[in-house]
This record gives sequence, structure tokens and C-alpha cells, in this order.
Amino acid sequence: MDVISRAPEPSAWVLLSYHLPREPSAPRIALWRRFKVLGVARLQTNLVALPAEVRTREQMDWLAEQVVQNGGEAGVWLASAGAQRQEQDLIASITADRVEEYRQLAELITEAQLLSGAARNTAVKKLRRIWREISRRDYFPPPAKENTAQLLDDLALSLLDGSEVPAHSTRMTS
Repeated sequence: MDVISRAPEPSAWVLLSYHLPREPSAPRIALWRRFKVLGVARLQTNLVALPAEVRTREQMDWLAEQVVQNGGEAGVWLASAGAQRQEQDLIASITADRVEEYRQLAELITEAQLLSGAARNTAVKKLRRIWREISRRDYFPPPAKENTAQLLDDLALSLLDGSEVPAHSTRMTS
């Protein structure tokens, strides 16, 4: 029996096209900060994308309203990539941003291993918060996510038994 190979169905994306006046700059800065929190992919100037989910659609709708309230123009669109390669590039771009964030977090975890007692406990709480923030915008989890989680778990476990973090935890693989 022959198996017919088909390309996977294209995924849906929610896009926000927008234009904000240059002045005042505060709304523009607030929008860029919100983009960072959401982990958007920049397709072009004034055009960003996220995987189409209920949550991301709501966020883009809310951002569009904010743009309009600040004297700008905005539109929210649902789309799919015209070619599989375009979608792969988009996913790779989003994933690369998260990998870099996990790498930076792993460095902070390594630095926290040098702390002791209450300072280490405070660091673990802060680092867990950062990990959750990154995870919320991690639409295509890379192996770096689990590796960083393991580093963080090892650091937290070292608080319970008063030991040093295991040597294998100081290395992160991609």
C-alpha cells in the first residue's frame, strides 16, 4: 500500500498591523514593551505575529484597541503562511528568541549557585518568576526550556538539603 505524503496543514497566525504617531512616544514604548512580554515575531515594520490561540487573539485585539485609543491605526488579521518555509522561518525566529532568554536565565541560575541561605532562596523565587514569564511566551518549547527547568530545580533542591548544586547542573545543552 502506498502512503501519500502530504505537507502539514498550515498553522493559523494572528497578525497585528499598526501605526502610531511618533509623538508622544510613551504609547509606542508601552506597545513595544507589551510585544516583548508576548514574544511576538516581527514580520515587517509595524507588523507582528503570534500563533493564533484564544489568548493571543485577545491580546492582539486589546493591543489594537490601545493603538487606536492613542491616536493610531490598527488591524488584527488571521492568516496562514503562503509557504511552509515561511512558517518554519517564523517559528525558528520565535524559538531563537526564547532559546536566548533561557540561555540568559541559565547564566543567572549559575550565578545564584554561589549564593547561600536566604540569598539563594530569594534568588530561586526570582528565577522561577522569570522562568514562568519566559514560558508564557514560549509557543514552540525548545530543549533549552527543560534544561533550564532542571538547572532551576537542582538549585531549589540544594536549598532543601543544604548541599551544593550537582556538577552536571552547571552545564546546559541546547
